[in-house]
Amino acid sequence: MTVTDAAIEKIKSMIVSGELQPGDRLPVEKVLAAELGLSRNSLREAIRALTVLRILETRQGAGTYVTSLAPSLILDAVSFIVAFHDPKTALEFLDTRRVLESEAAARSSQRMTPEDLDRLGMINADLHALAAAEVFDSEAFLRADKQFHRVVAESCGNSALAALVVMLGGQTEPARMLRVAFSDEVAAQAAREHDGIVDALRRRDPDRARSRTAAHILNLEDWLERELDKR
Repeated sequence: MTVTDAAIEKIKSMIVSGELQPGDRLPVEKVLAAELGLSRNSLREAIRALTVLRILETRQGAGTYVTSLAPSLILDAVSFIVAFHDPKTALEFLDTRRVLESEAAARSSQRMTPEDLDRLGMINADLHALAAAEVFDSEAFLRADKQFHRVVAESCGNSALAALVVMLGGQTEPARMLRVAFSDEVAAQAAREHDGIVDALRRRDPDRARSRTAAHILNLEDWLERELDKR
């Protein structure tokens, strides 16, 4: 372990132990370096690394603070890092997304309010309209599609699970865009699959919500696998 890695671990331990809480200001550099037995250079490198990961934030003229540590905030950094993956690993992201998003949908079936369900139905009605338009706008369709999946995920009652689902949705966005760009019929099929998800959520049926969501994502996996086999 490098000196910088050791410094990172020491700061993380302060956060995990509760010595530093979300929103707390870190002690001044000289004091914290002495307290942790680090050089000031090692401490600065550790702070820079943890800032990239959105665990710490430096405020000009005010010092360095622990962030809110909200899952969505931390995963923003993870999403940026994993964006540079090899195209073939998109299948692994889709596989992971299918597992997590289908479970999120099952949980959301027990928690979504009537207002949430009405909103979801309206979003899907927009998707149907976009798919049936004389001139198909794939970018607008994808924006609405992302909104649909976000509403379902954020209703699951677990902010970490929701953040992971949204992050993985972002990682699989290029494949989704490519697929719907081929044909408006693909988009229409996706909207019909959403109908099944909405129906399962309205029924408050977790098993049906889980299976409909898994099947929806699996269709994209199957398509991407076929495209990759052509290369």
